[in-house]
Amino acid sequence: MASMKEVARLAGVSVATVSQVLRGTKRFTPEVEARVRAAARELGYLPDLRASALRTGRSDIVGVLLPDLSNPYFPALLNALEVAARAAGLLVLVHDSGNEVGLERHALERLASVRVDGLLWVPSDASVAGAKALPRRDLPVVTLDRPLPGRDAVYSDHAQGGRLLARHLLALGRRRVALLAGPAELPSARARRRGFLEAFEPLAPVFEGAAGFTHRLPEPVRRRLRQAVGGFDAVVCPNDAVAIGVVRVLREAGVRVPQDVCVTGFDDIPWAAMMEPPLTTVRQPLAAIGAEAVRLLLERIRAPEREPRQVMLPVELVERASTAPATAAPQEGSEPSP
Repeated sequence: MASMKEVARLAGVSVATVSQVLRGTKRFTPEVEARVRAAARELGYLPDLRASALRTGRSDIVGVLLPDLSNPYFPALLNALEVAARAAGLLVLVHDSGNEVGLERHALERLASVRVDGLLWVPSDASVAGAKALPRRDLPVVTLDRPLPGRDAVYSDHAQGGRLLARHLLALGRRRVALLAGPAELPSARARRRGFLEAFEPLAPVFEGAAGFTHRLPEPVRRRLRQAVGGFDAVVCPNDAVAIGVVRVLREAGVRVPQDVCVTGFDDIPWAAMMEPPLTTVRQPLAAIGAEAVRLLLERIRAPEREPRQVMLPVELVERASTAPATAAPQEGSEPSP
């Protein structure tokens, strides 16, 4: 097998440059990077990460542990984390716990056993008990979306998002609102609900229901949605996946969105702009979340004893066609409500 020195000689650069290009730890001109990669391919050279880890004590690998990759939000979050990690010269090792505590604990043990440099984690249990699930107290960890006591964390201002949605619907003249909530044990779901209720005062929702975080709506919620006409004029959903399910049920019942009932989501997943009608939602700043999480993790790796930091990032309302003023006239060619 070729050596790094041979790659450097063929590319006409230093050994250090070869190392930095192939590990992604420093930027060079496109011409230099192309020469190095072409020389490495020609000689069949691949960096030996295990040898590098023995020399430096670093693997340049970080674990990413997510609760549910079937939820469209988490693949989008994973992409943001991977982009930020790659820019920092890090390789990402991903586990999906499937929202199962047993699988999550097993994944934590496996990631710790392969000596990842650190962990980016959306915990299933955002409590002291969840923090105790870590197999190594010295493992550098940054949690996402769900802060753990005594750990670095990056998350969106979910309460602000709830307030933005309430103010938007009030400005549209929508007063009879059905509020669907996410899992009560999750801080993000509780904060979204709390923010909405605070900004909606002195009004209150005409009804509340527990919808979870998937498009597969519980039957009691589906039943209430089918009775929409005359009962409520907007549905606030805990995330975009739920909103997609809500729009489907309303349409099956002959309810027009947004003329009869407005629908809002949360997250701004890629599907939100492509559904019909395009979804009004709250956008989480995924690129900023990914960059901040990787930055905090690298800080923690370099300074293990520093005080934990928790960073909350602002969100923004994205107005699309699933919401409209209460006085909006029916679209041309639309059928009247049953």
